[in-house]
Amino acid sequence: MGFLSILSMAHQWIAERVQPGDIVIDATAGGGVDTLKLAELVGARGTVHAFDIQQDALDRTLERLRPLEERGKLPQVRLHLRNHALMAEAVGPSAEGNVAAVMFNLGYLPGGDESVITVPTTTIAALDAALALLRRGGIVTVALYPGHPGGAEEAAIVADWAAKLPGAMYAAVLYRQPQRDTAPYLIAVEKR
Repeated sequence: MGFLSILSMAHQWIAERVQPGDIVIDATAGGGVDTLKLAELVGARGTVHAFDIQQDALDRTLERLRPLEERGKLPQVRLHLRNHALMAEAVGPSAEGNVAAVMFNLGYLPGGDESVITVPTTTIAALDAALALLRRGGIVTVALYPGHPGGAEEAAIVADWAAKLPGAMYAAVLYRQPQRDTAPYLIAVEKR
């Protein structure tokens, strides 16, 4: 049977906390897989914000959402062609403390330009913004990919960031295959 992939585990943790009508964020839209999952969870009454710095990623995301739209089950979706570090500004002050989940899938756009990657400086700023937007009981998931150039450094910085969060305010977990140093892994943070 095997263990769940890191993305399946992230989706499971998100599904346990997100309800129809919620506000959710995909901080790295990429191919739209996480955006679609979030859209299915919040339903037609919910709101999904998806961020990416590449128009190709947002186009792929929009295409992935099309079946939900055709069935009349698409929530309000706002695609943002901007860096995820600017998410708080983009979603607006009314979202602060009201977001149920924020998903990050770091690295590069599969099938795209592999030289365009997430970087620690903006990723940490985006993670801090995500925590400020979360409601109590909300969750941030971060899929990390140490096997690509720049990925190991970013993963180590994100892991250090999570380890230093105050335990009275946040619970952080790590889902990882310890036998393989370059295997992707998952960090999740829940706001208490």
